[in-house]
Amino acid sequence: MTSPLFQLAAAQQSAPVTDWAARIAWVVGLLLFIALVYWLMREGWKWRGTLQGDLPELPAAPAEPGEPRLTLSGRYHGSTTAGQWLDRIVARGLGTRSRAELTLTDQGLHVVRPGAQDFFVPAAALRGARLDKGIAGKVLPEGGLLIVTWEHGNKQLDSGFRGDRAAEHPAWVEALNALGTAHSTTEHTETEGAR
Repeated sequence: MTSPLFQLAAAQQSAPVTDWAARIAWVVGLLLFIALVYWLMREGWKWRGTLQGDLPELPAAPAEPGEPRLTLSGRYHGSTTAGQWLDRIVARGLGTRSRAELTLTDQGLHVVRPGAQDFFVPAAALRGARLDKGIAGKVLPEGGLLIVTWEHGNKQLDSGFRGDRAAEHPAWVEALNALGTAHSTTEHTETEGAR
């Protein structure tokens, strides 16, 4: 006859030994999968840039930009084809999100981006501005983004900005639309007079 203590000790078994080789294989496999996905995303980004290679170089600011009408600091969230908020433009560095300092003068809109390429939108290229809620990868509450529509090359672009003080956005929309309208009216009048 065996004691109940001996039976209890015999019934307990030790935990199975961890199979480290299988765990390491799973971790390595997962890391390789993540690296593959990252590489595919990067190649897609480069391919999109290649397809948009016909976009000309971005205009540089003039030496004498004139007196600033408005200034705004905030973030640049990217550019898309006008009217197509998911068709991101990545050529010429326009796909790079960054901090931004905007300055509006009579000659146009100067966008200074630390860590990314600055660009200038001449007043004649401005097509309008509006408040919206989203642009390629960034969605905010209604009216949270300042969208500037401008023409570059043969393409109309929407560029999205979010000011540090969103309350300033309506004044920017009004000023950009006024500047774009003034230049298109002047160009139209000069063309009509030349006939």
